[in-house]
Amino acid sequence: MNDEKKDLIKIIKQNFPKLSKGQKLIAQFIMDNYDKAAFMTASRLGEKVGVSESTVVRFASALGFDGYPKLQKSLQELIKTKLTTVQRVEMSRDYSNDWAVLNKILKSDIENIRNTLDEINPKSFENVIDDIVSAKRIYIVGLRSSTAITEYLGFYLNLILDNVIVVSYGISDVFEQIIKIDEEDLVIGISFPRYSKKTYEVLEFAKKQGAKVVSLTDSQLSPIATLSDNTLIAKSNMASFVDSLVAPLSLINALIVALGMREKDKIKRYFDKLEHVWKEYHIYDDKE
Repeated sequence: MNDEKKDLIKIIKQNFPKLSKGQKLIAQFIMDNYDKAAFMTASRLGEKVGVSESTVVRFASALGFDGYPKLQKSLQELIKTKLTTVQRVEMSRDYSNDWAVLNKILKSDIENIRNTLDEINPKSFENVIDDIVSAKRIYIVGLRSSTAITEYLGFYLNLILDNVIVVSYGISDVFEQIIKIDEEDLVIGISFPRYSKKTYEVLEFAKKQGAKVVSLTDSQLSPIATLSDNTLIAKSNMASFVDSLVAPLSLINALIVALGMREKDKIKRYFDKLEHVWKEYHIYDDKE
């Protein structure tokens, strides 16, 4: 079974009649509380509904999953798009105190970076660098919560290259900003749950114009990944009402540095000039 491509709730409903009594208790709990169940261990889930851990494991198998971790992963993929902000706030109430928040969030971000490193495709990373170097123009689009890292990527790419355009909400519509895009151009799309529909539409338009599309997102199943020639995956799992953009930002840092290494001489000349400007106009506090 391709676990991540199926809606878990639909799978549960289809299999519900043939489940055992204990398994039906698990199924009903998940359907009613999928936001909570997604982060429960098999033992904790069994305890919550009054069945054994082994019953939970057999329940996963009955649905066609190769173990409970696979089922849990499918459930976590499901809630990325189904959870409302209100539900995310409710999940955050499980944090007992300020230290618990700090501990949980930092550990979650560490795990996201670790999983990103484990799953990143080195060839895709290299291909994206090649795409950036060879493009006539580079458009970067990432709206809603992705705006922050979109602007960050645009800022540093503009220090290295002369052909970077950051697409954002402003005086002109986003489509007006990319109307000149063609087959020699590259568009970099950035989108994380809850995925921005407008970002998808911009990339879809660019694709129709023949432009090459690169995406930075959290899964090969994300909407913009289906449009992309190359996709970079950065994990952003977070049991909270805020989006975790630590791993995506770390991946962007790697992208910027790798690109900079290909343009070392150009960057050195550029920054030598900038240093004189910064010093002359007192851009930074250089008190000794």
